[in-house]
Amino acid sequence: MAKEWILNSAMNRFQLNFKKNVGATSESIRKCAPKTLDEWREYYFSNVRPKEHIIDLGKKLYIKITEVISAEVEDITEQDCIDYMLQLVINRTFDGYRTEIKTIYGQLQQELPNYKIEPAPDKWDRLFNVDFFIKIKEKYIGLQIKPVNQGIQLPQIFKEKNLQGNTHKEFESKFGGKVFYIFSSKENGRKVIMNPEVIEEIRAEINRLEQ
Repeated sequence: MAKEWILNSAMNRFQLNFKKNVGATSESIRKCAPKTLDEWREYYFSNVRPKEHIIDLGKKLYIKITEVISAEVEDITEQDCIDYMLQLVINRTFDGYRTEIKTIYGQLQQELPNYKIEPAPDKWDRLFNVDFFIKIKEKYIGLQIKPVNQGIQLPQIFKEKNLQGNTHKEFESKFGGKVFYIFSSKENGRKVIMNPEVIEEIRAEINRLEQ
């Protein structure tokens, strides 16, 4: 398991499994529609990349692990590890919390001054993927904040949104209100809501629940 983790991490870091290196594997296997592993192996080596090319990538991966990563590991001290853990647990958690507050309380709360936006209980975060909520009478609207780094994470975030759809439906079924995604990004040194149209959608949901 540890060996696989090292191989996978290094392969991804150095992009050896990227399309430019191994070809469009997903498209190729659908085009091939193989019934056996041997059929796919033969098709790949004949039409996508030759076997020698993949062997060369394996050799390159070995060099990256045994020379590049090994040299980097040797430079890491115990103090580096202590400092990293402190940064991760204390500084980065605090920075993330401040980011949420600036996005939610700074902008969304200003847009919805008559409604209190509150942090969701840990249980809601685990079960329903909800970060904040707005209580309307005896019902609740859920809010989930997603930081976006200049569009790089956007495809992954939308994929994650689809995967979390079921938990958000469970939230709506249990608490009566919908869950809304709020995408945030940094522009000119400050956090901004990337999908401001969501504010009107939240207002519409508030009006629905108040009826």
